[in-house]
Amino acid sequence: MTDTRLGFKQMCAKFDVTPRTLRYYEYIELLCPEKEGRNRFYTPREVARMTLIMRGRRFGFSLEEIRQWLEIYEKSGTETQLVAWLKMADRQLVALQDQAEDLQRTISDLQKLREDAARLLDRDKT
Repeated sequence: MTDTRLGFKQMCAKFDVTPRTLRYYEYIELLCPEKEGRNRFYTPREVARMTLIMRGRRFGFSLEEIRQWLEIYEKSGTETQLVAWLKMADRQLVALQDQAEDLQRTISDLQKLREDAARLLDRDKT
C-alpha cells in the first residue's frame, strides 16, 4: 500500500515545492492527504491533483480558480469540468496574448534604446 502513496518529503521533491507550499495547498483545500498521526501521505489522486495545480499555476491561473475548477469535478463530473476548463482556457489565452504583446513592445523599446546608446558611444569614439 505504501508503494502507491508518497510521503510529505517525497511529494515536495516530486513537484519541487517547499513544505510550506504543500501545507498551504492543504489548508486551502486543494489537497487532502491521508493522515496517520503526524504523517501525511499522498495517494495517486492527490498526485494527479498536484499535477493539475502545478500546470494551472504555470498557465497563470489563481489558486482559487484552480480550487473551484477541481471542485467542479467532485460535484458535477468530467463534462461540466471540461466546459468550465474551456471557458477558463479561452479567457487565459486572451490574457496571455495581451501579456505577450506587451512584452514584445517592451523588448522592441529596449532594443531601440540600446541601439541608440551604442550609436552614441561609437560616435563619441570617432
